[in-house]
Amino acid sequence: MDLSFIEELTWRGLLHQTTEGAPAALAERQVAGYVGFDPTGSSLHVGHLVQVMGLVHLQRCGHRPVALVGGGTGMIGDPSGRSSERNLISLEQVAANAESIRGQLEHFLDFSGPRAARMRNNADWLMTLSLVGFLRDVGKHFSINLMLARDSVKSRLETGISYTEFSYMLLQAYDFQQLYERDGVTLQMGGSDQWGNITAGTELIRRASGGEAYGVTLPLITTADGKKFGKTAEGTSVWLDPSRTSPYQFYQFWINVDDRNAGEYLRMFTLMPREEVEAFDVAVAERPEKRETQAALAMDVTARVHGQSAAAAAREASRVVFDKKADPRSISLEVREMLHHELPHATLPAGDTVSVVDLMVDTGLAKSKGDARRQIQQGAVSVNGRKLGAEEVAVPASEAAHDRYFLVRKGAREIASGSF
Repeated sequence: MDLSFIEELTWRGLLHQTTEGAPAALAERQVAGYVGFDPTGSSLHVGHLVQVMGLVHLQRCGHRPVALVGGGTGMIGDPSGRSSERNLISLEQVAANAESIRGQLEHFLDFSGPRAARMRNNADWLMTLSLVGFLRDVGKHFSINLMLARDSVKSRLETGISYTEFSYMLLQAYDFQQLYERDGVTLQMGGSDQWGNITAGTELIRRASGGEAYGVTLPLITTADGKKFGKTAEGTSVWLDPSRTSPYQFYQFWINVDDRNAGEYLRMFTLMPREEVEAFDVAVAERPEKRETQAALAMDVTARVHGQSAAAAAREASRVVFDKKADPRSISLEVREMLHHELPHATLPAGDTVSVVDLMVDTGLAKSKGDARRQIQQGAVSVNGRKLGAEEVAVPASEAAHDRYFLVRKGAREIASGSF
């Protein structure tokens, strides 16, 4: 193989543990390996990116990735990491979500060529499964004592777990066996909380199919403050779907990463080579105020998910907002439109002049018209990069950028937009 998969995961901080024999099997031959994705939502979020990057590195190291969408198990739900039963959704919604997730994975995986990624949906075999046949062929290989000892089950015993969720481990093991039989898949990857489910699958393949299969788990990521990775400061998830998390907001999530996590995330979520990553480690240590590592991380991940153009626009919009020296008069129409959508904004009445006082009040930059006038008199307000005079409470409409937009800044960081 071109690269050692296990070595690649290790230096990037993406390896948690492996089953016996996994490193040797991956080093000796091409392996087909899969990761399962829950389709109860229409979009992946950045918390899924560790598993996605596991598949990316698997493919780059000469192996064949398989993305399994749980169209069948999504009707039930994995109890791992959950404290309560999940709401069930319709088959139609699961199918629509699965199609959306495939589109997002295509930004990361190559679905053509000799190492072509494959997409599978376990609804293909689970939705026609007979209960009697399942109990006879799968259930007999698992003891209740073993299942009760799994962390995903044990953590739910006090609060209660339904038989539906209790059976999830067997269904995931059956998925692994079906992929082994249908596609020659011998490796399953997942988060460290999936260890019990993964080893259940390797055991089922050994007992029922007489084959050897392996597992690799990836770490569950937390921030430097010990919080769950993938949430904004407000506690909302950061989605890959631009209609749920805009490219600008997505870029902001990465540019605001703590210095203590910057190098770690650069390893995990980009394909940047080792020497470049280590050079950025030096930059964090010597020039933390420049946030060079965060800028590289934000640009790389945003470009992969949303495209180079959207990433460049988000970078420029961010510079205009947070660098008071940036000249907003030179920015493109795309960036202007992005800023208008992301910032507090107001629609301006037609006329020869624009009331800066009204615009400041309407967008929340000032509490009242009197407050707006005071801010202007104190020299704290600029419009489209031009600082206003002490009595300049209005500006000519002809100063609109791209014939539509006015960017109003109060002080260093408070900024809003108005448009005709």
